[in-house]
Amino acid sequence: MFSKSRINEPGPKAGEAEKPTMPEAKKAPASSGDKPATAPKPKPPASVLSSDLTVTGNLRTTGDIQVEGTVEGDIRAHLLTVGEGATIKGEVVADDVVVNGRVVGRVRGLKVRLTSTARVEGDIIHKTIAIESGAHFEGSVQRQDDPLSTGGPARPATGHMPAPKASTEPPA
Repeated sequence: MFSKSRINEPGPKAGEAEKPTMPEAKKAPASSGDKPATAPKPKPPASVLSSDLTVTGNLRTTGDIQVEGTVEGDIRAHLLTVGEGATIKGEVVADDVVVNGRVVGRVRGLKVRLTSTARVEGDIIHKTIAIESGAHFEGSVQRQDDPLSTGGPARPATGHMPAPKASTEPPA
């Protein structure tokens, strides 16, 4: 009999169809959230340190680095490419390491590749390694399942305690 009037509520104007409110509310957040979820970000290009550049200090990135100049410090990256004229004096830690130039220091990588022009003076800790004919390498090579771990090399368990350190104090 009696019905509630909608005098104070806005309604469709003459000639307009009534629009559903729920689908629009869902559509707005979904459209702004869909792009990052459905389209992966393109991988940024490698950072290139040119041949006339000398860097003193450590470099750290989750991306790729191509060194053509000189770096005096440690480098940590996803992919490190050492150019033919490049020199790195420090520790290198990367998932993939390709050495065409000179590295003086430890190299740690899941995949390490020394090309025929490579000169490495230091230890290499790797999961897989390739050394081309003509590469110059001075150091030791050690295979590890997790060469990127920052801890020192694992020592085998001996089953006994190490000897106590000698005391510099005179006996009492």
